[in-house]
Amino acid sequence: MNNKISGIIIAVLLTLASGIAAIAHEFKIGDLEIIHPRARATAPGAPVSGGYMIIRNNGGEPDRLVSASVDFAGKTEIHEMSMKDNVMVMRPVEGGLEIPASGEVELKPGGYHVMFMKLGEQLKEGEMRKAKLVFEKAGEVEVEFSVENVEAMKKMDHSSHGG
Repeated sequence: MNNKISGIIIAVLLTLASGIAAIAHEFKIGDLEIIHPRARATAPGAPVSGGYMIIRNNGGEPDRLVSASVDFAGKTEIHEMSMKDNVMVMRPVEGGLEIPASGEVELKPGGYHVMFMKLGEQLKEGEMRKAKLVFEKAGEVEVEFSVENVEAMKKMDHSSHGG
């Protein structure tokens, strides 16, 4: 009986560990780490979605996220959302998004984000979607966005990433 219980506990722990690994996926290029890229799940026929992540620069020089491209949207831009005179304003980031030396930038709902426009298909929770991010100095890196629902994104806690 002890071996059976031990086996069940080990199986549960392995399942939890693999789930955590799937949630916390990372990519590297040069001095940059792209931490947990995720895209917002959409309703059928929705024309847009947002992409979010943390980009950490472990180097001594700043870099810039200058563009992103995907095959599931007709247009992709780096955007900033902010409040101006009590009105939410969204606009493309001109010249790219600076990632400071020895620092990080979090792309999140209500702030900086990748805007996926003219979606060709629904983004469904649980999918992984490929994208190419282009940085001014580090170059191009292929990443995968985990498609998540809005509530899961609101509950994300990135305090464990440091920075």
